[in-house]
Amino acid sequence: MDELLEQFLIEGRDLVEQAQAGLARITLDARDAAAIDGVFRAVHTLKGSVGLFDMAPAERLLHAAEDCLERARKHDEALDPGIVEALVEALDQTDRWIDQLERDGRLDDAAGPISAVLLGRFRSDEDVADAVVAGAPPPAWLAPLMDRQGNGDAGAAVPRTGFRYAPDPDCFFRGEDPLAIAGAVPDLLALSIAPAGEGWPSLASIEPFTCFSVIEGLSAASFEHVQAAFRMVPDQVVVAAIDPSDSATSPDTAEGSGPAANVLRVEADRVDALADGLGELIVASNALSSIIQSAKEIDHDLAIRLRAGQARIDHSIAGLHRTVSAVRMVSLAPSLRRFPRMVREIAAQLGKPIRFELVGEAVEVDKQIADGLFEPLLHLVRNALDHGIEAPDRRVAASKPAEGKLTLDIAREGEAILVSLSDDGAGIDPDHIRRVAIARGLMTPEAAEACPDAAATRLIFARGFSTAEAVTGVSGRGIGMDAVLAAVERLRGSIEIDSIPGRGTTFLLRLPANAITTRLLVIDVGSDRYGIPLDHIVETVRIDSDKLVPLGAGRVFVLRDRVIPVLSLATLLGSTECPAPVAKLLVTRSAGEPVAVRVDAIAERIDTLVRPPAGLLASLHGVTGTTLTADGSVLLVLDLPELVA
Repeated sequence: MDELLEQFLIEGRDLVEQAQAGLARITLDARDAAAIDGVFRAVHTLKGSVGLFDMAPAERLLHAAEDCLERARKHDEALDPGIVEALVEALDQTDRWIDQLERDGRLDDAAGPISAVLLGRFRSDEDVADAVVAGAPPPAWLAPLMDRQGNGDAGAAVPRTGFRYAPDPDCFFRGEDPLAIAGAVPDLLALSIAPAGEGWPSLASIEPFTCFSVIEGLSAASFEHVQAAFRMVPDQVVVAAIDPSDSATSPDTAEGSGPAANVLRVEADRVDALADGLGELIVASNALSSIIQSAKEIDHDLAIRLRAGQARIDHSIAGLHRTVSAVRMVSLAPSLRRFPRMVREIAAQLGKPIRFELVGEAVEVDKQIADGLFEPLLHLVRNALDHGIEAPDRRVAASKPAEGKLTLDIAREGEAILVSLSDDGAGIDPDHIRRVAIARGLMTPEAAEACPDAAATRLIFARGFSTAEAVTGVSGRGIGMDAVLAAVERLRGSIEIDSIPGRGTTFLLRLPANAITTRLLVIDVGSDRYGIPLDHIVETVRIDSDKLVPLGAGRVFVLRDRVIPVLSLATLLGSTECPAPVAKLLVTRSAGEPVAVRVDAIAERIDTLVRPPAGLLASLHGVTGTTLTADGSVLLVLDLPELVA
């Protein structure tokens, strides 16, 4: 991909996001001057950026948006709600065009008509008065030029286009040469230079580094060709077609880029390779512990020196780990920027007015988490809009506002990222879930009756489960929520549901902030040793074995006045359980409920690089990956929630 285009795709989307964030503030306060300024600057810069590519429809649309914002800024006016809505639509469409440019390398033929329709949302009486339309006389500034041209040779070319170029006073500081720009107009017939103010300043008052001239001219070239000559300074020029059948004035703006940021762009694959190398280094450092232990039996002084060397290595590794982790940390904003537009489009498709709030999108997470989060959130948002939030008439009948509310909130809590998606819709009715589960053969009536509400609610994550009565363009195909759970678990995360029938639902995703290494708890089952991610463990418990009470075919124990079922990890792995006077338990969660797993021994905790299972291991149930231990042996890493499910 062209380097300039690649840079534009990044910066263009950032500018759309900045403008959308400002518009969200303006919807709450139409006179928020700071927000209006912020949106204006973002639109101003974006319009200059699209001018570098074949995106004329976007240029025209963004120019109209900028004009509206400029009037509000200059006159300290509140933005009309209709204009705010038009601004949102213009930015949404620009966002689509940026996607299209990345995908196809150009805008399709529908871009022009779409731009024309959206431009109609912005056109005011003042705009119409200033425009040169079919049958209208040329603007006043063009008449003197036309008169002078009329005195020329009879065989001279006929002027077709006029322009009035008012260079920015600071244009010299950006390396612009106004005369050279005007001189580059094709088929130039006449040129006039006049003072920008009432008259030329006195020699003593002239500031040589400030441009105070206006350049007017005539050309035999077409409107489009003259406009193209001022492509880099579209905000400083007005172009008028002299032929009444041609198009009108087309002023535009561009903003010079600020000082170059001290940023080095590196391919993600290189950063990933660096992270893998760091993981291998951590594994190698862990292996030193075993070597030092062996050296201690041979030469105690040598072991001490080795231990000191390992401490220095570990200190350097810790610093490198922090640095690489910081490099891999990215804002969630680029991953989430599509949601406001997507919510508006889906809500319009469903005929539901929805107010969407996005909080905490600037939180930084590991790139792997940022890349993988969009898919599960996409399914959750679509289901919230389709199934969760009711139609306006049903909401009004339930004494709710006709407009639904959907909130996506991201926050950091220690080493975890909490992502909360809340709606004020109908909520999830556990009894309805049970009836659907029985009808679909997912459970018997007896099992459904004994199923707690929390477990019944989590049945929505079962493969093929759906409460939709009909397939729509948004959801209802029986897929999606199981994909959400699978995607979250691939990211080593968990998901919880809090729903109140009639009041709404909240999905809480808990994800690790760091994805380079995984903290494992090493446990023993018989003569075998395994690793279990600490993310999968709620807590560890040691109790006397005689406190495990038989119940049905299994065993339970009481933890803080709550009955917790107990499973044997040895039995789950097809091994034989070793009886012991003290039971060592790992408490995890299955279907939202706590479950304890008994192990024979709990060893150390390690930070290590876990590699995904490959080959035959990839087909094993309950194995999430492998890593190397200090002595160089392979340690299987278990997926505890999958084993107990």
